Amino acid sequence: MIQHKLLWLCLASTLALFVTSELFAQADVIEKRQKLMKDHSADAKAIKKGVEEKDYATVETKARDIMGAMDQVLDLFPKGSTSEKSRALPAIWDKWDEFSKHPGKAKRAAQELAEAARAKDKGQVDVKVKTLGAACKGCHDPFRAPEKKKNGG
Repeated sequence: MIQHKLLWLCLASTLALFVTSELFAQADVIEKRQKLMKDHSADAKAIKKGVEEKDYATVETKARDIMGAMDQVLDLFPKGSTSEKSRALPAIWDKWDEFSKHPGKAKRAAQELAEAARAKDKGQVDVKVKTLGAACKGCHDPFRAPEKKKNGG
């Protein structure tokens, strides 16, 4: 009888440890994903400023940063990785085939922007900035919840 209870206690402890480690892993991937997206936002702001100032070196560098990060995006969205703090919508996993095309589109748009910036072609830079923005929006609109309004503001 005591062995039976010990076996159940051991099994329950193992299960609890597994569930806890899964929750921590999920929180970790969400944090990494949110950091990557905040970095993208900072890159986009730097690109906008670079375009305004005709600082094509910055535009190229930041576009290449976005390009490189696009290879990580899908790994940061394991099935069901949502939380109260995450704006990821369940549509990501429901429409994975559609969702999974977006990082490639953004990467190509960022590459084209980097090439236009390297050539210092203002007309093409202006066009490619819009293309990159559309690629980002094309994913954010259907797969990201709107930002929650803060109380009192």
